[in-house]
Amino acid sequence: MSVVLTEKVLDDRALLITLNRPDARNAVNGQVAREMAAILDELDADPSLVVGIIRGEGRGFSAGMDLKAFLEGDVPMFEDRGFGGFAQRGPKTPLIAAIEGFAVAGGLEMALACDLIVAASDAKLGLPEVKRSLIAAGGGLLRLAQRIPYHVAAEIALTGDHVPVERLYQVGLVNRVAEPGRALEVALELAGQLVDNAPLALEGSKYVLENAADWGMEEGWKQQDPVMLRVNQSEDAREGATAFAERRAPVWRGR
Repeated sequence: MSVVLTEKVLDDRALLITLNRPDARNAVNGQVAREMAAILDELDADPSLVVGIIRGEGRGFSAGMDLKAFLEGDVPMFEDRGFGGFAQRGPKTPLIAAIEGFAVAGGLEMALACDLIVAASDAKLGLPEVKRSLIAAGGGLLRLAQRIPYHVAAEIALTGDHVPVERLYQVGLVNRVAEPGRALEVALELAGQLVDNAPLALEGSKYVLENAADWGMEEGWKQQDPVMLRVNQSEDAREGATAFAERRAPVWRGR
């Protein structure tokens, strides 16, 4: 039985990805990591899909690592992709996390591995690893340190407590706050803003954004140039200009 389900949505331009272990609070085991990695490879390989939306079945997004499985030797990692099959190396295609209920420990780390986050206003988000003599080594500490003020990141990581969604929205970690029960609906609305855009331009923009901090400004200009040329010299770039001149909607080919 599959523990990660998929469905094409938004006129087959987006892939809805569902963590499907509701009885285990969508905890991540080796099977989840393997299936997620394979699905994200398929997402990248399909030029008709321009965004993925990840959600959890049941009461929450994910409670993180399946500790029972871990104690039995089951590792929730996949090769160089890391925890959950994508926390260390994600897809080229943009991802949106749609959070209801809870996203804690590795669950929050998977959400942080997404490019955009939509969370219900009553969702519980946090990194409680320190309460179990662990550290959030699935990218949580690394990403928090890059994305929000240090003292806010330190409070999240060192107290291990849940953080109100509204506060995470205020510091820029959450993109949209939804009414309880509407996180997926709002995430689909956000995805709808992406699906009309050119897939190569989305992929290139994500690549530069992800690497800009490591490059620095001077190196960034050099690294950005080949990305820009690949996108600007594509068939889609010509189609974008032609469609603008002809006052019609562009038809993207992903090439």
